[in-house]
Amino acid sequence: MAQARTAVWDADRLVTELYTCEYRSLVRLAVLLVHDVQTAEEVVQDAFVAMHTGWRRLRDTEKALSYLRQAVVNKSRSVLRHRTVIDKNAPKPAPDEPSAEQGAIALLERSAVVAALRGLPDRQREAIVLRYYADLSEAQIAAAMGISRGAVKSHTARGMSALRTVLEQETS
Repeated sequence: MAQARTAVWDADRLVTELYTCEYRSLVRLAVLLVHDVQTAEEVVQDAFVAMHTGWRRLRDTEKALSYLRQAVVNKSRSVLRHRTVIDKNAPKPAPDEPSAEQGAIALLERSAVVAALRGLPDRQREAIVLRYYADLSEAQIAAAMGISRGAVKSHTARGMSALRTVLEQETS
C-alpha cells in the first residue's frame, strides 16, 4: 500500500514539474498544429491528464516529455480530423430569402418585361433575348440568327428603345 502512495506522489510531483517547465512549449507546438490557442491549451491539458492517469504504464519516466509531445501531436491530429468531419457535415446556411412583397414586385416587373418583349417585332425580341438572357456575344447572336453583327446591333438598339418606352409608360 505504501508503494502505491509513493507511485501516486511521484506521479503528482513529476507531472507538476513537467507542467511547470514544459506547458508553454507544448501549447506552442499545439497552436502550430491546430491554429487555435484555446483548442491547443485543451489538447495539452488532455495530454497531461492522460499521462498522469497512465503514469503506472509509463515504463521509463525519463521519456515522459517525449510521451507528452507525442500525445499532443496525436490529440491535435484528432482535433483536425474532427473539424474536417464537422465542416463536411455542417448544414448549409439558408439563402437570403426575399420578403413576400419583394417577390411580388419582382414577379410584376418580370411580367411587365415579358409582356413588353412579346410586343416587339420577332428580330428585335430574338436579339434582346439572345443578348441579355442567353448572354451571347454579338458574333454568337449573328451566327444564331443568320444575320450580320451590324444587324444584331441595330435590332438590339431598336428593341431596347421600344422596351424602355413601353416600361416607362407603365410606371408613370
